[in-house]
Amino acid sequence: MRSGPTSRVLLALSVSGLLLGAAGCTSADGTEPRPTLAAASADTVTVAAQHDAADRSVRASRALFASAPGAVVAPQDDPASIRRAASAGAAAHVPVLLADEDGRGVARELHRLGADWYQAEGGVSVDTDVPERDAPDRADAPGTSRASRSATVVVADPTADAAVVGTAEAAGARVVRMPEGVTDPAASSGVVRALHEERDHPTVLVGRAFAALPDPGWTVRAAEGGWQLPHGGQRPFDGHRYVALYGAPGAPSLGVLGEQDPEATVRRARSVAAEYDGLSATPVTPAMEVIATVAAGDAGADGDYSTELPASALEPYVDAAHDAGMPVVLDLQPGRSDFLSQAKRYESLLSKPGVWLALDPEWRLTADQVPLRQIGSVTASEVNAVSSWLAELVRSEGLPPKALVLHQFRLSMIQDRAALESHPELDLLIHVDGQGSQPDKQATWKALHVDAPAGVHWGWKNFFDEDTPMLTPRQTMAEVAPAPALITYQ
Repeated sequence: MRSGPTSRVLLALSVSGLLLGAAGCTSADGTEPRPTLAAASADTVTVAAQHDAADRSVRASRALFASAPGAVVAPQDDPASIRRAASAGAAAHVPVLLADEDGRGVARELHRLGADWYQAEGGVSVDTDVPERDAPDRADAPGTSRASRSATVVVADPTADAAVVGTAEAAGARVVRMPEGVTDPAASSGVVRALHEERDHPTVLVGRAFAALPDPGWTVRAAEGGWQLPHGGQRPFDGHRYVALYGAPGAPSLGVLGEQDPEATVRRARSVAAEYDGLSATPVTPAMEVIATVAAGDAGADGDYSTELPASALEPYVDAAHDAGMPVVLDLQPGRSDFLSQAKRYESLLSKPGVWLALDPEWRLTADQVPLRQIGSVTASEVNAVSSWLAELVRSEGLPPKALVLHQFRLSMIQDRAALESHPELDLLIHVDGQGSQPDKQATWKALHVDAPAGVHWGWKNFFDEDTPMLTPRQTMAEVAPAPALITYQ
């Protein structure tokens, strides 16, 4: 490794070749070199998701250290040596680097760090005579002043990335381990809580699992807000089931939600949801689906056959649900209007965590249709316009993920359904809300599952008056398969 002409290069080829203390290593001139942490703002998110553990170790070192007097190096295919290296690096407060076959990544990182030595664990060999052109310019490295606060390092697989854990501990970072099998930080209550608590710190996401994370910056920013679902995490349909009351404020004929005031609706929703406790391993959360725009029998002043309730009329339900830890779904019945125009009316409410959106194509009519005379429909392109707008709202405001619910009981209601677009900010659910006999409802349920978009979630509606008969909670969970993630009552 080339360094300045007055530098001393110390090569430690075994554990006994160089003794490292917690305070670091004393150099030949008697001074005590100290590492400096990478200076980064709190909104900095680094992703180390490369295929090779060696590359991830270097990426983490670059994110956490601006410079260091040395490093501990181990071969990436020797777990025992990696464990020893991680322990030694953490004790010496220096990075832990893994070497692949040629070790060139390690050599370049040692040069960037300005390291005068490295300690080798296991059968590792690093060619330190790296030409200047192969090493990154020191001016490109992070700032060299010690950061006043350290980072939060989220590790998908601590065993596979033990070296990074050692580097993180050496830097004084908080190490957060993802639950086994979970790849989305938004789905882990522990990770969300940690990122919220450390929201003034930069974040490093480490592990191959994070390579599929579409927007790490938004994911971390949303977690830093701290909002979580009652049973933990922020991802709506990842390990959650909801039982919701459906209806419009002050309109009992449109559903049970309108039969009582907001506080009584909270109590009733809790009571109905409690009947599902213990019927499956998935925790159940009470919820509300509030009709925000109601399809009307007359054209109205604007001629769109839809009555748009003011946001102020919905706020008491949104506030009551928020205080009770319940999500709220705003349902749109646009008549001859369009879904996007109506959704934008409620941007102030949709800008709140836990307020989600539902589109009801039954009531999306053409210029010559009237509610209750014809069954409406929507094109995939119109749904995509809404989902793009909603996803951008979530992303720009740093909100947690939202659910986008599409009501459907006929294939014709969502035209070209295969063209529906997905967004990492949204969980898409198709809500099968046909009414009538159970054989007919089951036939509809099965038909709508055919050629459904990949990754979509499913909802089911129970009608108190129109179903013959209405399923009990136990029957709903036993007879509707796969078990629905959202069950509403009207």
